[in-house]
Amino acid sequence: MSSNTDALDILQDRVGMNPVVVHGGGPQIDAMLKRLDITTPRVDGLRFTDEATVEVVEMILSGKINKQIVSAINEAGGFAVGLSGKDGHLIRARKLRRTVKDPESNIEKVLDLGFVGEPAEINPHILDQFKMSDTIPVIAPVGMGGAGETYNINADTAAGAIAGATGAKRLLMLTDVAGVLDKSGNLIPEMTAHQVHKYIADGTISGGMIPKVETCLEAVKHGVDGAVILDGRVPHAILLELFTPHGVGTLIKAG
Repeated sequence: MSSNTDALDILQDRVGMNPVVVHGGGPQIDAMLKRLDITTPRVDGLRFTDEATVEVVEMILSGKINKQIVSAINEAGGFAVGLSGKDGHLIRARKLRRTVKDPESNIEKVLDLGFVGEPAEINPHILDQFKMSDTIPVIAPVGMGGAGETYNINADTAAGAIAGATGAKRLLMLTDVAGVLDKSGNLIPEMTAHQVHKYIADGTISGGMIPKVETCLEAVKHGVDGAVILDGRVPHAILLELFTPHGVGTLIKAG
C-alpha cells in the first residue's frame, strides 16, 4: 500500500494527473461480521446482505478502511479526502438482481441478494470540485437507493462506473494477481474487447477474473481509453504501468 500511495502523490503533484481512488474491503467486513457473530447466508455462492450486514459494511468501508487510505495518502505527501457514494449523490444505486438457471428444469430464477446494489447513475459533480482543488477523492463503494436505502456495491463495479462517468483516461484495477493470464500461466499484456470475449468463451478467462474484465469492457465502452488489471502488491505498480513502455498488467482496449 505504501508504495502506491507514494505513486498517487507523484501523479497528483509532479505529473499533474487527477487520481480517484475507489476501494473495497471484503476481508475486513468478513472479520467484523465474525466478531459480531453475524451470519450471512450464501445464495448460489453470493452473499445475501440483510439490514444488519449492510450497516456493518458501511461502517467498515466508509469508516475504518476509508480513513486508513486517506491517512496513508496524506502521510505520503498527497492531499486526500474520504467520502462514500452516498455523499453528494455520487452513486445512485439500484438493487442488484442476478438470475441463475436450475440445472434440472433449465428454468431461470431471480436471486434476491438483499442490500447488494449496482450503480444506476453516477453524478461526477462533486468529483469535479475535488479536481479543481487538486484533492484526491477516496471513495467507499456504498450507494443510496431511490427510497434512501443503503446498498453495498462491488468496488470494481463502482470504479468502472465512476471512470466512465468522469471521462477517465485509465481505469487501474489493483488486485492480487499479475493480470489476465493465458492457459500456460503467462501474462497477457494487452487485449481488445473482441479477444476478451474469445478468451471467456474458451475458458482462458474464468472464475473471479470474468467480472473484472467485464467491468473493464464496460468502462472502455463508456469512453475510458483503456482499463488495466494489475498486481497491486508490486512496489510502485501504478507508476510502472503508466510510465514504462509495456506496463506491468493487462491492458484492455476497445476493438
